[in-house]
Amino acid sequence: MHGVDPADVVVRGGRLHVKDNPARGETYQRLLARNDLTHLEALGSYAGASGSEKFSFYAYAATFAEVAVDASLGLVRVRRMVGVYDAARIISPRLADSQAIGAMIGGIGQALLEHTVTDHRDGRIVNANLADYLVPVHADIPADLKAVYIDGEDYEADPIGVKGLGEIVIVGVAPAIANAVFNATGRRIRELPITPEALL
Repeated sequence: MHGVDPADVVVRGGRLHVKDNPARGETYQRLLARNDLTHLEALGSYAGASGSEKFSFYAYAATFAEVAVDASLGLVRVRRMVGVYDAARIISPRLADSQAIGAMIGGIGQALLEHTVTDHRDGRIVNANLADYLVPVHADIPADLKAVYIDGEDYEADPIGVKGLGEIVIVGVAPAIANAVFNATGRRIRELPITPEALL
């Protein structure tokens, strides 16, 4: 690697080599051994970005769920759920609640019911109707769904101090339910929906 321009060095798979000549290179292990080193250490510092780049304009959310799992049937029921959102200034609390509660209901469907079945012979969706594609109904929704908004305004994000509350409200619902199922059963389910077959 001696004399090679650093811009022409590729680092990949624990190895350094010349961009146009992969045979000309060596592993980190050989490089350290040749220099009688057991490890490599580097120190650095970061002063931070300047201007608007030093601010985060994202909304944040944390979702918590409590579930009950029938040990005999493997059925999961959501008992209660709370979502806590930092979306800066909430202009319309009723509209924000509609978005958040609706997302919790959609997330329950994502976590426990909704599953697209594809016929691998022709790529058609087998359950492309509301008779076979399950979505949450009133009986699937707990009475205790709550959305909490952290007070605040963010005038760095925009002149009226608001942030978006669009998709952030659904992102944590399915993971919260999956974590609650793990807490209740000790089974870590990594595919959605969480079906009774996965728990039995």
